[in-house]
Amino acid sequence: MAKKENIVFQGTGRRKQSIARVRITDGNGNITVNGRSLDEYFGTEILKVIVKQPLTVTNTIGKYDIICKVQGGGFTGQAGAIRHGISRALLEINDEYRPTLKANGFLTRDPRMKERKKYGLKKARKAPQFSKR
Repeated sequence: MAKKENIVFQGTGRRKQSIARVRITDGNGNITVNGRSLDEYFGTEILKVIVKQPLTVTNTIGKYDIICKVQGGGFTGQAGAIRHGISRALLEINDEYRPTLKANGFLTRDPRMKERKKYGLKKARKAPQFSKR
């Protein structure tokens, strides 16, 4: 008897300094981030909602198990990167999701990055204190 293989769909998401590698398989809606559950990894409810947005829009909550490996940046950037990765992986599953994901802006990579520090300044724009005398 042949064993039925679980098909895996992958997507890579990025935001700021965060990079998320997302794998989607058939399942019952479990979301794992870096080996921990979604509730355990993200403390605030807003970040959990951000991660689940692509699934909510495409009506696929509870259909797939999601395994994420995310590194770099802070929690908000990581949540945005996971959302981007889930959206890209959902496109591999069904290309009909593209118009709804695109309309909500989940397929667009957020290009905002930290501005580099300039010489003569303390940070990117913060100058040393000025004194006339």
